[in-house]
Amino acid sequence: MRDAYHEELDSISDSLVEMARLVGSAMGRATTALLDADLALAESVIAADEKINGLHHDLENRAIDLLARQQPVATDLRIVVTSLRMSADLERCGDLARHVAKVARLRYPETAVPNDLHPIVLEMGQLAQRLVAKAGLVIATKDVDKALELEADDDAIDALHRELFSHLLDDRWHHGIETAVDVTLVGRYYERFADHAVSVAKRVVYLVTGEHVADFVATAESAE
Repeated sequence: MRDAYHEELDSISDSLVEMARLVGSAMGRATTALLDADLALAESVIAADEKINGLHHDLENRAIDLLARQQPVATDLRIVVTSLRMSADLERCGDLARHVAKVARLRYPETAVPNDLHPIVLEMGQLAQRLVAKAGLVIATKDVDKALELEADDDAIDALHRELFSHLLDDRWHHGIETAVDVTLVGRYYERFADHAVSVAKRVVYLVTGEHVADFVATAESAE
């Protein structure tokens, strides 16, 4: 009975890793659709979000069922409750990838992002993918040190987000208001995607240590 119970806990973790893989792929494909004005690819990202939502709802149902049947305590309870929150973060990542794809679809056959901003947006997309891939690895390995790295990694996306805004506010901006709105939205989608990936990693720290990141870091620093 306990073996089956722990297999169910492991399956929840496996589902989270799969969600991380799917949302990373979705954001990569959405970025390509955005920069290449690829309508078919954008549509595929939008349609594929249903699979991510399905995994999220299935994980929720399994977690609630475990809470009701097994009444877990201590670490097992943290696993179930934290998994519910991580699933919500990853589901939101999927939504944000879909939003990027919808911007691509809206402006087709034109590209929503001016050519001179393509390198920044491409780098933001690649960084977002790497962040969520790292978050998936952290879920699988429960590696606290690697989880703590994500916040620093997120600084790179924040810097690119600020750089994007500097172009929008530049007096030499000549792409019009509609494009400015598109670029503003897209930049925000990448920035929020990265924030949710960082949130996932922070929840793993809590899952493993029983402490929130700030408290865990403060405790570690005071012990040095």
